[in-house]
Amino acid sequence: MSSHREAPEISKDPVADSTDVYAFVSPDKPDTVTLIANYIPLQEPAGGPNFYEFGDDVLYSIHIDNNGDGYADISYEFRFSTQVLDENTFLYNTGPIEAIDSPYFNRRQFYDLTVVSDDSQQTVGTNLACPPCNIGPLSTPNYNVVAGQAIHSLGNGITVFAGQRAEAFYVDLGSIFDLGDLRPFEADHATYGLPVLKAAPGVNDTNDLNVHSIAIQVPISSVTKSGHPTIGVWTSASRQSAMAWDSDTGQEVWSGPWRQVSRLGNPLVNEVINPLGKKDLWNSLPPSDDKMFAQYVTQPGLAALLPSLYPGVFPNLAALVASGKPRADLEAILLTGLSTGIIPGFTNYTGPILADMLRLNTSIPPTTNPKTYSIYGVVFGDPAGYPNGRRVTDDVVAIELRAIAGATYPLIDKSYVPDATAAELTDGTLPTDVSSPPTGSFPYLGEPYNGYYTPDATPPPPPAF
Repeated sequence: MSSHREAPEISKDPVADSTDVYAFVSPDKPDTVTLIANYIPLQEPAGGPNFYEFGDDVLYSIHIDNNGDGYADISYEFRFSTQVLDENTFLYNTGPIEAIDSPYFNRRQFYDLTVVSDDSQQTVGTNLACPPCNIGPLSTPNYNVVAGQAIHSLGNGITVFAGQRAEAFYVDLGSIFDLGDLRPFEADHATYGLPVLKAAPGVNDTNDLNVHSIAIQVPISSVTKSGHPTIGVWTSASRQSAMAWDSDTGQEVWSGPWRQVSRLGNPLVNEVINPLGKKDLWNSLPPSDDKMFAQYVTQPGLAALLPSLYPGVFPNLAALVASGKPRADLEAILLTGLSTGIIPGFTNYTGPILADMLRLNTSIPPTTNPKTYSIYGVVFGDPAGYPNGRRVTDDVVAIELRAIAGATYPLIDKSYVPDATAAELTDGTLPTDVSSPPTGSFPYLGEPYNGYYTPDATPPPPPAF
């Protein structure tokens, strides 16, 4: 997964688990940048009676570094509060929710948005309403209408949304975490004395699942410095440092200073780059401290594993690993950005500080021509895609698999010849494997799945009234 349940401690705390972060120049408003942070992974749509919601006791943040030092220069902080209209019913809603202020919407959430910048902070939105979860045809009969009422236009060109959306990240979870098996290539996988598997299409295991999204769209001019169009983006979740159990109310009570418990910049870094014993520590630190984890980027364990998982398929990668040469290509992609000259005409370099952030060069316009749009991003011909920020449909699993397998090493050593399979690696999933696809306008993620319909089946007609 991009960052779903990626570390031991955060896997026990899903409301604070940052699952994906996206950063891109808005295709329909190219003078703005859209930042999306997803939380609460792997939501089954039929999640009642207590449907999913943000944590009132969690501080959610989206950070921007616009000078390359690995520290946040601008942070957008979101604090949520839950209100219950009728505590004497077990129901999330007591009738059809046809408007965001419906009296039937019993358990609802609101949030405040504060912009923190240069040791100052300004609350730019208060008591902003979240939409309900998508329940079914009786409870949420016109879901998109209600969700649209949760898009809030604030001052200074800021637009925000916070609520449930369809999971857009596609990945064959069941295969990948079965000893690195990639279904399209599993005929070449080590068998361990078991029957040989046959190559097969990938399975998107996150399809028909939901997440909770925080999306914000802001003017590019408000987040960049003059002459420096590239920004670093990451998201975090924090909790107060002390928790006590109130036996009188049956609730947790939090107090003390805020402490970060989750972080996410580039996809899959804490998932498959950092070792198990460092994952929780990494989640607690800012990107400015990532020098201590750089060895896991420049000598990735997965690169050493691939030749043994797929015997005879990666001889050149095996030789590269055995040479002990640090993977400067991966360091550039994940920790510094690509400097001018590595890829002609492209850069998203932020400086020598090693920091895991999505790096978005906001001067590069969105790719709107289908002939030049590529889900495989910058290295494979589309400068508006990952690792130049991250768009919702970018195939980050394939991009990073190929990079780790050596496909990008010629960017810094032209004498190196990647193994033939390196540039073809994929788990076999595609954006078309997402049943509720992204949209062309803010907040871009698709309508969340509801629990009334059976996944992977033809939806039954709504009941007659």
